[in-house]
Amino acid sequence: QVQLVESGGGLVQPGGSLRLSCAPSGIIFSFYIMNWYRQAPGKQRELVATITIGASTHYADSVKGRFTISRDNAKSTVYLQMNSLKPEDTAVYYCNAVRYSGGAANYWGQGTQVTVSS
Repeated sequence: QVQLVESGGGLVQPGGSLRLSCAPSGIIFSFYIMNWYRQAPGKQRELVATITIGASTHYADSVKGRFTISRDNAKSTVYLQMNSLKPEDTAVYYCNAVRYSGGAANYWGQGTQVTVSS
């Protein structure tokens, strides 16, 4: 059974930092593109950051220069380092694992709440 377990969310003041982690189990982690999405109340889920199998990264314009996605294949973990947090970053953050070859697959975590507020 595949599980994606996120951790690291919480309450932080504007300008602060948080690091999210996601450790999938039940998959061969290195075969998957890893994404972080977020969904704020009343808004659609949006793609925040992507890291490919080859460790290329892509970011939403709203987080460029502030967020960094990384992966550690030895630990089967993907991270999202979030700096200079703003109130508009408040959302539930979801980890997503995607594979397009060798049998398509798409898995989601349960989400972790990030609240940026003074």
